[in-house]
Amino acid sequence: MYQRKIPLDFECGTGIALEVILSKWKFCILQEISKGICRPKDLMEAIPDITKRVLHEQLKQLEFHGIVSKQIYPEVPPKVEYAITSIGREALPIVQAVNRWGLDFAPHLKTLLGKAGNT
Repeated sequence: MYQRKIPLDFECGTGIALEVILSKWKFCILQEISKGICRPKDLMEAIPDITKRVLHEQLKQLEFHGIVSKQIYPEVPPKVEYAITSIGREALPIVQAVNRWGLDFAPHLKTLLGKAGNT
């Protein structure tokens, strides 16, 4: 796993939260798992722009931090499922608030980008 060059400030809650759940994909992954989509193949379908490698890495990080749990079933081929943990459920209101804000802001951003494209 990635080794930090600058140590985390454990007195800054925002910094810790950003370290654990901020990325382009983690919010999307958490939203989908909270809906009950828990297999990697289904997550790939639900988040079409994510690559398999990035999905695997993000899930590994979320599991490391205790946000999701991983269940491997002893079958051939192996079946893997992810579930949101109680700690992960505590982060869901943040994820949902960011999603709402982004959807509310989208028309404004479209306008800004449209203006920028015309100059």
